[in-house]
Amino acid sequence: QLQLVESGGGLVQPGGSLRLSCAASGFTLDYYAIGWFRQAPGKEREFVAAISRGGGTTYYADSVKGRFTISRDNAKNTVYLQMNRLKPEDTAVYYCAASTSLSDVRYGNIDRLYWGQGTQVTVSS
Repeated sequence: QLQLVESGGGLVQPGGSLRLSCAASGFTLDYYAIGWFRQAPGKEREFVAAISRGGGTTYYADSVKGRFTISRDNAKNTVYLQMNRLKPEDTAVYYCAASTSLSDVRYGNIDRLYWGQGTQVTVSS
């Protein structure tokens, strides 16, 4: 059974850093593009970042560009989201999602993605 598990969330002060992990089980991550999305209370789920199967192509939302970095280690079957210079508006539940189509991930075609259960990130002093 294909499963994605996020970890690494927590409480951090503004300006701090966190690294989220998205571990895959039940399938080989090599064949999938991966994206990170987030959902804040009362808001719709939004795209954060995406990475192609080989890692050579990445996309970022304007709100995180220059602060967040998506990367992958296919040998470990894991994708990461390094988040630096965090702001209170980054507070949300962060989800990773997988698809064989980078386009589906990039444009958030929700029904065509495999989703993890999410990890909470709270940025507060």
